[in-house]
Amino acid sequence: MNKFFTLLFLGTIAFTARAQTAPSTQPYGKIDQADLEMKACDFEKDANAEVLFNKGNLYYGDDLKSIVIESHKRIKIFNENGNKEANIQIPYEGGDHKEYINGIEAETINLVDGKVEITKLDKKLIYNKVIDKWHSEVTFAMPNIKPGCIIEYKYKWNANYNAAIPYWDFQERIPVRYSELATSIPDVFYFRPDPRMHQPLIRHTVATDTKVMKVLTHTFDTGGTGNGATGTQDSETFTYNVENEVRGMANIASLPQEPYMSSFADNVQSIGLNLVSVKPINGFNSTLSDTWAKVGGILADDEDFGDQLKRSLNKERDIINTASGLKTGDEKIAYIFNEVKNGMKWNGVDRWYTIDGTSKAWDNKTGNSAEINLILYHLLKQSGINAYPMVVGTRDYGKVSRYNTSTIEFNRAVVYVPVDSIKYYVLDATGKYNLYNETPAELLNSLGLYIDKSKKLFDTVYLKNDLSVRQIVMINGNIKADGKLDGTAQLVSFGYNKVNTVKNYKENGEKKYMDNLSDGDNNLKISAVKFEGMDVDTLPLTQKVDFNLDLVGSDGNYIYLNPNLFTSLKKNLFLSDKRMTDIDFGYLQNYSINGTYKMPPGYKIDVLPKTVTIIMPDRSITFKRIIQEQDGDIIVRYSINYTKAEYSKDNYSDFHEFYKKMYELLNEQIVLKKS
Repeated sequence: MNKFFTLLFLGTIAFTARAQTAPSTQPYGKIDQADLEMKACDFEKDANAEVLFNKGNLYYGDDLKSIVIESHKRIKIFNENGNKEANIQIPYEGGDHKEYINGIEAETINLVDGKVEITKLDKKLIYNKVIDKWHSEVTFAMPNIKPGCIIEYKYKWNANYNAAIPYWDFQERIPVRYSELATSIPDVFYFRPDPRMHQPLIRHTVATDTKVMKVLTHTFDTGGTGNGATGTQDSETFTYNVENEVRGMANIASLPQEPYMSSFADNVQSIGLNLVSVKPINGFNSTLSDTWAKVGGILADDEDFGDQLKRSLNKERDIINTASGLKTGDEKIAYIFNEVKNGMKWNGVDRWYTIDGTSKAWDNKTGNSAEINLILYHLLKQSGINAYPMVVGTRDYGKVSRYNTSTIEFNRAVVYVPVDSIKYYVLDATGKYNLYNETPAELLNSLGLYIDKSKKLFDTVYLKNDLSVRQIVMINGNIKADGKLDGTAQLVSFGYNKVNTVKNYKENGEKKYMDNLSDGDNNLKISAVKFEGMDVDTLPLTQKVDFNLDLVGSDGNYIYLNPNLFTSLKKNLFLSDKRMTDIDFGYLQNYSINGTYKMPPGYKIDVLPKTVTIIMPDRSITFKRIIQEQDGDIIVRYSINYTKAEYSKDNYSDFHEFYKKMYELLNEQIVLKKS
């Protein structure tokens, strides 16, 4: 496996340290009494736990061929909800013994009747878990966990290569009082710094040391003695500089899971370095994977990626022959895609490389994302489709950074099919409800790198969907004098809306699906649902619904109707005044909601919401509402159109205010009064 590892960074900013004193840290085993007595986090009062400090010290081995990071972390647990922080996982790349973890020490400190009680971790309870042939992790559970305790552990991460520096996240899912990374990097290595932070460093120092390295040299004499080569051994001394840099950040709020955030990795405050070139002490500069073309070449030559592309599959001829008999390229693509999607089971593992290989995965009918999609690529290619393997980063994994050229940016292999100069398909057969002609939503708004091994062509494509994904709701209802509404609804779902609906229905079953369709409204009863177009990729999904609704608040004199039905737009998910992460809807959206409601005899309109249009300040969202009476019917029209899929947290104030107003208008009621 020839994987090249570098560090993910997502943006360069200038920064300076504040003139403050960093919070105190102590050596392993020495605990402040005040920390043991502390009842809550000073800057996040409702936190269940807090990282008191997390310190990393990175340095190179004397021969400059290895890297070590010494880590020391201390966590305060405030209550039982914080106990999960005592389950420790330390991931590393165990394949080829490239990395390993050692020097683990861990202990739990409690304050019992005013006295310090220390419980050390039994090293027999430290487990090394092999995830696959390249990934491993060390796991252990801290002992004697009680509310108010402090846990701390330290270890060494060792890499038997000199190319990678792991991520350093200053921010975590719980608040962090202080986080610090110290690095000592020889000037033999050139790293491109790319910090991602919006909070200033409280500590930032840089100093340079000079070091001397002794390198053994050999002189060989192959003169005709008949005894082979002989020679002498000597050594040379080389001088190089080491840049020692310390970065520290304090009082970092926890990073919450917010509605429509892209991923933790995309939003966390972090620091790291991307290795670009190496200047050997006694040689010439060598550049590494500093372009996507070089990364593509690495993938093409990898035994678990490029070498898998032409592996034959058992009985593949049956599928290829059937595909060859189809008329159009789309028919061939759809047929092969569905054969692989329905015939293979994804084991839930995302990798850009194979573990068992495509042939074995095909025989077993199960595999990881690379195995399934490289099988798909092979069958498409053998059927004459212009297809390429592609590597991507999923939404949960984190978006691919355009400027950090490394295989570590990717976690899934898919298939790229360019149709013409504008149109393309991105196929992923791991999702049972994916469509061949719709790029999976979890891959949008990020880069994909495609590989043409035969032509040695490697390039990136920004994956996006420029077309609004439509959702149409049409309702015909009869309002009864007894405060009930009987009616029919037709729901037409396109693209991702169709994918999500079909998944919901098939995974949950009809009864639960109908409960979900009523959106938690116990007054809404659905008596029947009929589907059309569910299993045809090129058609939208149409649902025909029969329903009745008790109109809450109606009392014989007044009838109250909220026409916002079957829209999934009743609850505003952006109620919080503050936002810590960017908003990523994934794709553009367009809602069209139309209703015709016949009024009961003897009633007239008392309150009719006004026709109104509101537009976001940046004009990216337009909401229109038209409500009018016509010949005893109430005609309702809502239209919501998005021209952007992503919104920065920096502009959340405008977004928040717009959504607040839009949901007020969506849920404004029509009032009828008895004549």
